Amino acid sequence: MVSILPLSLKNATVERDGKRLLGPVSLDVQAQGLTIVLGPNGAGKSTLLRLMHGLEKPSAGRVRYAVPRREAFAQQAFVFQTPIMLRRTVLGNLSYPLTTHGISRAEAEKHSLTWLKRLGLAGHESQRASLLSGGERQKLALARALIRKPQLLFLDEPCANLDGAATQDIERLICEARDGGTRILMATHDLGQARRLASDVLFLHNGEVLEDSPAESFFEAPQTDAAKAFLKGDLVL
Repeated sequence: MVSILPLSLKNATVERDGKRLLGPVSLDVQAQGLTIVLGPNGAGKSTLLRLMHGLEKPSAGRVRYAVPRREAFAQQAFVFQTPIMLRRTVLGNLSYPLTTHGISRAEAEKHSLTWLKRLGLAGHESQRASLLSGGERQKLALARALIRKPQLLFLDEPCANLDGAATQDIERLICEARDGGTRILMATHDLGQARRLASDVLFLHNGEVLEDSPAESFFEAPQTDAAKAFLKGDLVL
C-alpha cells in the first residue's frame, strides 16, 4: 500500500465571512506518531483538523498529500466530539464502512462482531445505536473509523464529557491504533491526556501554530509565553 503521508500545509488559511479563523499555517505531518493539538478555546484546533482532512477548503495556500486527494481520503477517517450515529443497529453502524468498500455483508458482520467484543458491546448487536450511552457511542464511532485500518485518523476531542472508565477505553483503542501503524492527530483540552498520549504537540493560539515540537520538549520547556500560561492553567490572552 502506498503511503498517503507526508501531509504538507503551505501558508494555508481558513477564512469565513471575512474573518480569518486559521493561518497561515505551514507544517508537515510525517508517517508516524500521535500528534496532540492543544490550545485555548477558539484557538483553531478543530478548524486545523478539518482543513487537513478536507472538511474545510483553504481560503489561501495549499494542503497536499503524497498521493492524489481521492486516494488520500480513502485511507483516513475523522471522529467528531459528538459521535455521529447512522440510523442503524449497533452492528449495522460498525459493518457499514466495510460493506461500502466491497466486503460481503456476512464477512463484514463477522469482523464487526469481533470488534464489538473488544468494545465491551457484545450483546448489543441488534440495539439501535442511538440508544447507547455517550461513552458507548463514542467507542462505536471510533471503532467504525478504525475497522478499515486507516493510515491517518483525526480525533476532535473524542473524550469530552466522558467519565474516567469510558476515557480509559477510548485511550486504549487509540494507543492500539497508534501501535498498529495508524498516524493520529488529536485535539484535546485535557492536559493529563495530552501528556499520556502525545509523541509531539501542536500548540495553537488565535489561529496560529505557535509551537510544533516533541511532547517532552513542549511540556518541560515551552518556548512561547502563551504556551507557558496555558500549561500553568492561566488565561491565554
